[in-house]
Amino acid sequence: MRYAPSCQVLQLSQNQQRPNFTKLFAIQNPTNDLYYTDLEVENILPLFPSSQVLARQDATETAVKTNQEMLVSHCHHFSCHGNFDLESPLKSALILAKDQSQEDGNLTLAEIFGLSLNQCRLVTLSACETGITPVFGNTYEYNSDEYISLPSGFLYAGSPSVVSSLWRVNEFPTAFLMIKFYQNLSQFPTKETGTVAIALNQAQIWLREVTKEALQEWTSHLSLTPNQKFDLSHWLRKMPPKAQPFQSPYYWAGFCAIRK
Repeated sequence: MRYAPSCQVLQLSQNQQRPNFTKLFAIQNPTNDLYYTDLEVENILPLFPSSQVLARQDATETAVKTNQEMLVSHCHHFSCHGNFDLESPLKSALILAKDQSQEDGNLTLAEIFGLSLNQCRLVTLSACETGITPVFGNTYEYNSDEYISLPSGFLYAGSPSVVSSLWRVNEFPTAFLMIKFYQNLSQFPTKETGTVAIALNQAQIWLREVTKEALQEWTSHLSLTPNQKFDLSHWLRKMPPKAQPFQSPYYWAGFCAIRK
């Protein structure tokens, strides 16, 4: 079974071929208030032969819209804040950094519809409320007979697969989930769109079942700053043996994979 948010998006994307998955374009902590976003992106980068990261104040709306690497990258990873506007879905946005231009720092759904992602195979929206779709009302401001959402905007722009969240996710376990997701994805010999859902599901099961001891061993292989190592060690020490800190669905069930 395949799922697409609209017949219109499905028609646009179903004939697109994406043979490559080697170039990463990432947005990292543009508002400079997401502590574990840095851990997340820094540990995803080594899994790609080629990458470009716009971090903190460099991750402006203007930079994202004009960056040539975005046009030719195969994976787009947004690790930032996001919000969904139920009253006016086209104003839903990924929150980026502001600069001296007239841009307000919000990459809105209306603007995403205008992007061209002809080489992209996967967009990952590691942010809050990026997978919400309104379930009431009419078609709002967009000329379509289907409901719209941030994922449908990226599918319309050219990506055949989008990973997004259904609620306000916690950045700490989200960082672990995303790193494990990309580690899983890197193990597949081919990166067909169906493998995205499998890799995400495997990461979610892992996060749900991982014990204190297994998490301690796994994080020992990650690239961590001294402060991150100290904080993580202090957090783990407070846990009883065999504890499963992320067993609640709140920590692992918020993300879903949408494909053409």
